[in-house]
Order: sequence, then structure tokens, then C-alpha cells
Amino acid sequence: MPLRPLRALCAGAVALAFLAGVPGIAGAQQTTLKDAPYTVNPGDTLSISVWKEPDLSGPVLVRPDGTFSIPLAGQIDARDKTVAQLQQVIAQRLHKYIADPVVTVSAQDVKGNKVYVIGQVTKPGEFVVNPRVDVMQALSMAGGTTPFASLNNIVILRRTGNGQQEAIPFRYKDVAGGRNLDQDITLQAGDVVVVP
Repeated sequence: MPLRPLRALCAGAVALAFLAGVPGIAGAQQTTLKDAPYTVNPGDTLSISVWKEPDLSGPVLVRPDGTFSIPLAGQIDARDKTVAQLQQVIAQRLHKYIADPVVTVSAQDVKGNKVYVIGQVTKPGEFVVNPRVDVMQALSMAGGTTPFASLNNIVILRRTGNGQQEAIPFRYKDVAGGRNLDQDITLQAGDVVVVP
């Protein structure tokens, strides 16, 4: 075998062996695969398709109360459900009227997935995020902070399942300096980032 291809083959084998032994490489792939699926929010538009049933197919808007309606299946509660879960619910309801219904649900427009950034930022307002953003990304979307911002007193306001509101502290200078990175949480729909 010529020397040059042999060197390339050896170098490739060494690189593969190295990457296989680095836990961070495998962990990064697993983290991506384990990301939580998107849950439907009020304001989202879903595309529903029922095979061979054009009258039951088309876009539907998720109402402010988190529900939507389609013929034969009636009103469906989409709150805290993924598109895959909604697909199963619709198929189960249509099974009474259609033998083995084939249902496909996809998120056509995710305008319900909004976060808000207010206070001492360049462009305060609401931001549609797709699919998800963390606090630092949301601050970037708002154009960054102003010179008057109290960077270590930022708070994320979040509604809990029982309707209560919680305040999650965020120290910008720590995260920007590479410390306490667990503060840079993934925002949920409806979260408000307050920059005093």
C-alpha cells in the first residue's frame, strides 16, 4: 500500500478512537436528541390532514383558551400537548366515524410561542421564538441592555401550573463571565424577562 493513503487511514483511525473516548462528544449528541418536544400554545396555527378526508383537513388556529375544533372530533384541548399527542387524540375521536383514520398534525405557525423582554433594553417588547431561546438569547433579540441596566438584578417572571407567578433571579455578569451558567434557563412561552 502506498505510504500517503496508509498515513491518512491511520490518522482517521486515531481521530475516531479519540472522539469515541471523549464523553463530551457523545453527550452533546444525546442532549440534542433528548430536547423536549414543542408543546402547542394559544395563537399557534396547526395544519391537520386526514388521509382521504379533505373536508376534515386544513389549518386550525388554537384559541386563547388553548382549544380548537375540527368536524366530527369536536373541541380539542391542546394545552401542554405536543403535535404527536394531538395527532393521537384526533385519530381516537375520528375512529368512531372512520375506519383506521390516518391523521397528520404539524405546527404551521408558532405565533403563540412568545416571550417578553421589558425594562432597560434597547428594543423592549414581545418576541415570537422558534423553537426555544434562553435568557441571553432573549436579551440579544431585544437589542441588548442599556447603560442604565442593573445587570445583576434581572428577573424572569413565570406563571406556574396553578396560576401563581414566580420570580427567577438572573445575574447577567456571572453568566457573561462564564460562571453559574445554570441561570441561563430556557424560556417558556409567556415568560417575562425584566431588566431593571
